[in-house]
Amino acid sequence: MTAPTTARGPAATPGGWLRRYRPVDDATVRLVCFPHAGGSASAYLRFAAALAPAGVEVLAVQYPGRQDRRGEPFLETVEELVEAVLPELRQWTHGPFALFGHSLGATLAFETARRLTAVGRPPAHLFLSGRRAPVVPRTDTAYLLDDRSLVERVTRLQGTDPALLQDEELLRMVLPAIRNDYAMAGAYRYRPGPPLTVPTTVLTGDADPNVTSDDAGRWAEVVGGTFTLRVLPGGHFFLNDHTAGISSLIEEELADAH
Repeated sequence: MTAPTTARGPAATPGGWLRRYRPVDDATVRLVCFPHAGGSASAYLRFAAALAPAGVEVLAVQYPGRQDRRGEPFLETVEELVEAVLPELRQWTHGPFALFGHSLGATLAFETARRLTAVGRPPAHLFLSGRRAPVVPRTDTAYLLDDRSLVERVTRLQGTDPALLQDEELLRMVLPAIRNDYAMAGAYRYRPGPPLTVPTTVLTGDADPNVTSDDAGRWAEVVGGTFTLRVLPGGHFFLNDHTAGISSLIEEELADAH
């Protein structure tokens, strides 16, 4: 893979959907990353830095209602969000690209892959992290919890800085996004269709309280391409402890993307 140089191409500007933290000119492949519930594009800063030297440019999706898009209204369903991000995403899919999503982001990446594949622009690879397969029955009602109980639930997942959750002012800023995204996850229903014939890697933590390895393995029922399940040490946010290893895995899987 090529080394990065000064970036050219369409800019990901504030207010848009994609953030280019480490632009790579003539990237061998671009990796579009969807954050977890309540998360923002900056969740992928470390992956952008780790993958850029290998010629992989990370494009991190910024959902409305957070960080520099804080003044914009939330979108309430997976379908609405996918429909909204596609026009800007299509500017970046003229060359090889892959999709990565963690937790709720995995659902969004999967549905985005389905939409792009349906119009003849499938990703070179799909990475799904920290999420049960959509065929696994689930009831997501965390968004109905009162504020204190919701904060306790988020704290147990260990994906948010505890100091942030103890700061009342910051908490008022982030809690609406968390509640909205949990409601989005709760409203999602998988619509059966042809298996997605895209090479797929599923990542899960061996101590994730939300996802068992069996639940993660059932993604194989909805994808028809090459399927790999990787179980790593850690809880729901295991990827925070394995940036280097996961980056190497991504680089390896995308080495032949063309």
